[in-house]
Amino acid sequence: MVQGIGRRGFLKGTAALAASAVGGFACVEIASAAPIEVPTVDKLVMRVLIDSAHDQFLKPATVQGVLHQPPGSGRGADYRQVLHNQWGLSLFLESQREAEARAILLDFGYSPDALLNNIGILKVDPSKVDALIVSHGHHDHYGGLNGFLAKYRSTLAPDLKLYAGGEDNFCHRVSPTGAQGQFTDFGQLDRRELAAQKVATVLCETPTVVAGHAFTTGQIKRRSIEHILPNTFVERGIKDGLGCDAGHYSAAELAGKPIPDEHVHEHATCFNIKGKGLVVISSCGHVGIVNSVRQAQEVSGVDKVHAVVGGFHLGPAPKDYLQQVVAEIRKLQPDVVIPMHCSGLNFALEAQAQMPENVIVPTTGSRLTFGA
Repeated sequence: MVQGIGRRGFLKGTAALAASAVGGFACVEIASAAPIEVPTVDKLVMRVLIDSAHDQFLKPATVQGVLHQPPGSGRGADYRQVLHNQWGLSLFLESQREAEARAILLDFGYSPDALLNNIGILKVDPSKVDALIVSHGHHDHYGGLNGFLAKYRSTLAPDLKLYAGGEDNFCHRVSPTGAQGQFTDFGQLDRRELAAQKVATVLCETPTVVAGHAFTTGQIKRRSIEHILPNTFVERGIKDGLGCDAGHYSAAELAGKPIPDEHVHEHATCFNIKGKGLVVISSCGHVGIVNSVRQAQEVSGVDKVHAVVGGFHLGPAPKDYLQQVVAEIRKLQPDVVIPMHCSGLNFALEAQAQMPENVIVPTTGSRLTFGA
């Protein structure tokens, strides 16, 4: 990888990107389909900016070489302040390779209020951010993005990019209400607002190096026992200047009907830690956490899995399916499994039962250190 140039300047060359227009939107780039050179870093520090719960009684611990430091009471300097928890996820990722540092903000929680509050309490410096990544097109992962940009855009790099898994991230989504055929709005990521903030979107259907230290999996192959559990429905197409250009439409889509969400372009964010192996971060893992890890292994050529981290969307899983998936994760031989967000309490309990020496259950505000 390129050495010896400034942190900001380096971003312009982290991946081969071809400027393009997709669906009539400006400020969109397509990641190169050429094979990537997977970077290796010495250290990764992950700060959990938003998760679904906060436990002030957690104690610091080191599990299989991974240091977990909880935030304690989670209060700021003013006792009236406290960390906000919500259904969503946001992670601040700081990596180090020799003297070279990078920072990535992965996902943005459900609302800007929670994200901005927690950034302040945890004393995270947004000006360090070199790149943004959104894992998939669910509001609980992009909801805080525009509020974050509204407050901090002037302190961020002029050529800041948002790395999204693909066009599917911008589709309109709806949630079933329980009444047959009825849905409620679940929103869509608005590229017009990103363009107004001068943030270019990079569509990463293929593996992509981000900020010179991380890499994304690209589109994840579905080859394990896993299947997508019920979640949202999706509408493909452009309406009133919003939505996604899928390039092809099913009969149901042509009829304007929502179809079950297959998360075509969900992707995982990964780091290769020197002497440790892969850290695979699956923000929701709708397409399967085992599938995500295997994709990371294939893309990188690295078999050793140091950590499997994030939301695994197993909260609604039936017990027998949950047991099967945990058994498949165990076969990957990760040093640690770190469930967050939509993984569910039942997952954490089953993982602790099958892998008692390998599980860390973090909290909003947790600081996790991988590597030296």
